[in-house]
Amino acid sequence: MKDFMLLFRGGMDFKTATPEQMQTAMKNWKAWTEQLVQAGRYVNDGNRLRPEGAVLSGKKKDLIDGPYAEGKEIVGGFRVIKARDLADAIEAAKSCPIFDNNGHVEVREIIPTQAN
Repeated sequence: MKDFMLLFRGGMDFKTATPEQMQTAMKNWKAWTEQLVQAGRYVNDGNRLRPEGAVLSGKKKDLIDGPYAEGKEIVGGFRVIKARDLADAIEAAKSCPIFDNNGHVEVREIIPTQAN
């Protein structure tokens, strides 16, 4: 099994969501995490990320304050899972609750660090 990072973009707008919508979303995320645990895929929770941040860019390390793009393009959170290959990781990502709110999941394999 390999490790894959699922990067979450878009989804629920927590500034406009009702308490009921937020509670339902959290319930769905908890259930999805439990499915990952039961399937032996869960590595770590990753959690949500704050929308504020910064980017250092180029040789001069120019500082660009976040958010960095349209709201739907900002990485809002991540999770690390186990999967046989990219296709298997994509299949696991398909049941992510972010899709209930038109969000996106980017699936990327994590390259293990080589021991010297």
